[in-house]
Amino acid sequence: MGDLKAVWFELTAKYTDNDQLMEALWVEIEKDYSTKKRHYHNLAHLAYMTAKAIQYKWQLNDLDTVLFSIFYHDIVYNTRRNDNEQKSADVAEDRLTKLGVPTDKITTCHHQIIATKNHEDNGDNDTNFLVDFDLAILGDTAENYREYAKQIRAEYAIYPDFLYKKGRRKVLLHFLEMDRIFKADEFRERYEQQARENLKAELVIT
Repeated sequence: MGDLKAVWFELTAKYTDNDQLMEALWVEIEKDYSTKKRHYHNLAHLAYMTAKAIQYKWQLNDLDTVLFSIFYHDIVYNTRRNDNEQKSADVAEDRLTKLGVPTDKITTCHHQIIATKNHEDNGDNDTNFLVDFDLAILGDTAENYREYAKQIRAEYAIYPDFLYKKGRRKVLLHFLEMDRIFKADEFRERYEQQARENLKAELVIT
């Protein structure tokens, strides 16, 4: 994940000249996203989202804040809890404060991370793009989607099939019942149809 680390250092160097702090926070991110229980919500997921953010940076008002939100949006991830986004947002607030990031950016980052919980349209351009980056895997190729689905199942390995399938069906239907899964027009045009096909295919076997 050398490219991801390079993005982190380029980003944080805009706000602090404390190399030790930048390194320490990167080590924390790398460690937390590399635990054995993370099969999907890991560094590869961050790299995937970061690539999307850089690809669509011309559409964003504040790329830096979106990148911070990407790095921290899943830093707390426990499949037994439903407050991961809130805890992740709180961690982001603390770490960005240490980095000297302006208060307005920290507040926006906090809101953006919370928004990744329900993936609903909130009227903010950058937040909608962040949510779309997070969900882009849904509209990826059928093969990549199936691998994603396997990885999610592995993260919930503590649950037996009858419980997991019940919960997973609820998630799949939640997305399928949305008027639009992707909020940004570019993402809707590119990924919406494939996402619905992928979700329906998983629903059939779940």
